[in-house]
Amino acid sequence: MKERDICEVTCVDTHKTTRLQPLVEKSNIVEVTKLFKALSDETRMKIAYALTMENELCVCDVANIVGATTATASHHLRHLNGLGLAKYRKEGKLVYYSLDDDHVKQLIHIAFEHQEEVSSRR
Repeated sequence: MKERDICEVTCVDTHKTTRLQPLVEKSNIVEVTKLFKALSDETRMKIAYALTMENELCVCDVANIVGATTATASHHLRHLNGLGLAKYRKEGKLVYYSLDDDHVKQLIHIAFEHQEEVSSRR
């Protein structure tokens, strides 16, 4: 008999649901969703991952690393910047990007660690 991954009866823990529902509703789910949506794009994740390994990279270097045009890389970097995941500094005619803070780096490292764990279980 195949195991089903759904409850077969309705059983609501009122104490837990009453406590958790307002906390979930008050949280800033929409903004956090935007963060994960930004990182769900393969090119942006490549860029973010590369930026975990270097403190900063020029837009031209990012484009070369991810195999994109500088215009495409710049577009993705601006998107990451707009969501507070990356920041930039301008030096003459060059623009250098880095991850905004250590939280972003931790998120990316944790995601890769988790993916390796899941792959090893298969």
